[in-house]
Amino acid sequence: MSQVAYKEAQANLDKLMNQAAEGQEVIITAEDGLQVQLVVIKPARRVPQIGCARGEVEILDGFDDPLDEFEEYM
Repeated sequence: MSQVAYKEAQANLDKLMNQAAEGQEVIITAEDGLQVQLVVIKPARRVPQIGCARGEVEILDGFDDPLDEFEEYM
């Protein structure tokens, strides 16, 4: 746990943010006794929605027909 005064925290914010990102508890104390804790906020993980693109993709007739350019490889 790291507990620092507000004025010190202003000067070393980058260092304190890195400590919090590494999982250390960082508490900043103001002169009036107010205390705050730096906490890492992880981005919300998007859950894929099955079928969300339904109707947006159209497969044309002949999509899987052989290509004339590749006839010699077949």
